Amino acid sequence: MKKPKFTISNIVFVIIIALLIIPQTRQPIQIFLHKGLALISPSEIKIDKRKNLESYDNWNLVDSKGLPFDFKEAAGKVVFVNFWATWCPPCIAEMPSIDNLYADYKEEVLFLLVSNEKTHIINDFKSKNKYHFEFYKSVTNAPKQFQTNSIPQTYVIDKSGAIVMDKSGAANWNSDSVRKLLDDLLASE
Repeated sequence: MKKPKFTISNIVFVIIIALLIIPQTRQPIQIFLHKGLALISPSEIKIDKRKNLESYDNWNLVDSKGLPFDFKEAAGKVVFVNFWATWCPPCIAEMPSIDNLYADYKEEVLFLLVSNEKTHIINDFKSKNKYHFEFYKSVTNAPKQFQTNSIPQTYVIDKSGAIVMDKSGAANWNSDSVRKLLDDLLASE
């Protein structure tokens, strides 16, 4: 009977599997892998495939200071909506690109980064990573077009209420293509 061969690739494979099983190493490895996936820039929805928000009514949020925000205030603006969590590896992987985009567009684009985690958990996460974005918590259900079971889930909405990007999973939000899209949306009447 032949003895099994232990090649370097088999040993590496076993080590990777073992690291993914150990809770302390699983999340950093997942984040690393998702950062690779997040290098891909999201794509714009073709104009003939876009759907408009049915309504800006009935979605209420609160910001990190507990101040209310009514989604009606988003009508007529370019809006970036991201559903995320501090424990989610793909969310963590894309967060640096979102924070960089936020730094440059926060005065012109309404950023709604929505998480239903406790405020102190999100504040600790932001502080640890030196992020600057504002975050919100839903008080009421999001519009039907935003209801999803996966995170991160991101939408970009134009001034007329059309969803121009709908991306599930990590992405590079600070890419040239996203910046060009935002610039075009901001310039449109």
